[in-house]
Amino acid sequence: MSPSRAADHLARRLYEAGCRHAFGMPGGEVLTLVDALEKAGIQCVLARHENAAAFMAEGVWHRTGAPGILLATLGPGVLNGVNAIANAHQDRVPLIVLAGCVDEDEAHTYTHQVLDHQAVLRPITKATFRLSAASADLIADKAVTIACEDRPGPVHIDVPIGVAATEVSILRTRRRPPSEPVVPADLGPLQEHLAKAQRPVMIAGLDALNEGASTAVQTLAERLGMPVITTYKAKGLIPETHPLALGGAGLSPKADGVLVPFVEEADLILCAGYDPIEMRPGWREIWDPAKVTVIDIAAVPNHQYMHQATINVVGHTGATLEALADRLPPRKTWSEDRLSALKADLEKTFPVNDLWGAAAVIDAVQNALPEGAVATVDSGAHRILLSQMWRCAEPRSLLQSSALCTMGCAVPLAAGAKLVEPDRPVVAFVGDAGLMMVAGEMSVLAEQKLPVIVVVFVDASLALIEKKQRERQLSNAAVDFGHHDFAAIAQGFGGNGVTVRDRQSLRAAVEDALTADCFTVIAAEIDRQGYDGKI
Repeated sequence: MSPSRAADHLARRLYEAGCRHAFGMPGGEVLTLVDALEKAGIQCVLARHENAAAFMAEGVWHRTGAPGILLATLGPGVLNGVNAIANAHQDRVPLIVLAGCVDEDEAHTYTHQVLDHQAVLRPITKATFRLSAASADLIADKAVTIACEDRPGPVHIDVPIGVAATEVSILRTRRRPPSEPVVPADLGPLQEHLAKAQRPVMIAGLDALNEGASTAVQTLAERLGMPVITTYKAKGLIPETHPLALGGAGLSPKADGVLVPFVEEADLILCAGYDPIEMRPGWREIWDPAKVTVIDIAAVPNHQYMHQATINVVGHTGATLEALADRLPPRKTWSEDRLSALKADLEKTFPVNDLWGAAAVIDAVQNALPEGAVATVDSGAHRILLSQMWRCAEPRSLLQSSALCTMGCAVPLAAGAKLVEPDRPVVAFVGDAGLMMVAGEMSVLAEQKLPVIVVVFVDASLALIEKKQRERQLSNAAVDFGHHDFAAIAQGFGGNGVTVRDRQSLRAAVEDALTADCFTVIAAEIDRQGYDGKI
């Protein structure tokens, strides 16, 4: 093989992994890397902040399956990305973090912007490497493999300036074959417990989502008449119109008031790739495996102790569920009346007939969108309500930060999703504070010609925190801010902007936005205390 720059070997491996986009804000230290990525066929997209860039990369991963790429220059560039890298770590996102750095000898005497990236990122990544020229292809393959295997997560590669440009001949490319899905050698105990259960419940989560276990989840659920609860990020593993789908759980005490007592009725709980990192404390130790059979299938051993199980299985959720479904005959378990009553209780808990307010906004937008739309949602009170109300027909059709629960994610997630699926409608739901965090990314929507619909809940307050403040009978402080004209701000960035205060105007705005050739911000004015009694 003729000599190529170390950066070229790295870029080619990322292209092999399906990567076609990288996101970041380049500095001089990563220019060789940018050039290599572009020459390999990977478009480098200029974001306005590294935090947003990482979420754009995550949006791409959700819709394509290829690991995301964050490109950051040394020092402040890397540190700007820390929040989103930590999010990738907690939300199980395979993110390749490419960081520029000075060469080792240079670092002995040059200190400007120089810090130990690996020390900073080691606690919030699965692995961290420093690229060397002779091992560029090997390090690249390790990074991709580690990022994607087991529970996915971020992997960091420091790329020294001189190493990136060093030409090297690699006699043969080094690639590790993908691992085969692991299924327990003895399924007998699991099969026996499932065959005896009269009131089984499945709780499916991030591992099942990341292993593509949707078909297996639905097949086994139908085989045993077993209702399915998902975590927020796993919504859509089973279509939420399905008779056995009970929707999402995670952060809503109102939802817990219905779902937790139902789980406590079960005589068997099947945790199917259920990673409780998404769940509120109300889901901690809600069952006793000494009193009820609990089967926990997960990608990694249980080190979180949020719950315990009768049988712990470390393996591939989808493959294990498929094998069990093949061994179990179809049969009825729960009565139709019990499940119908439960679903009716959930509908009463989250009604859709409000004349106006956050719930009305969510309902009106969903009804105005065509099938197949993708939604993203920022953190805040609106996310909890939307995660309970939004009906997902397929996995990864509602994107959010559900483990780290960071603000400022919805707009960049939507940008990434729309970039790779331009014909699919994409809507981002965000609070007014969240949009102000990432307002500059609207210029990316304009420049990349991404007609994303951005729905802003305008209440001039950190509504969830203000609600908690009142509930604790504390004085109002540091939660309210000024009222801003988000429609005008959108227009200033080259998009469309409209303010709405009723369902009819909102529906008309969504319908117009679906045919627009640029992004649209719909500012929905709501009561700042409108979430009381709703979540």
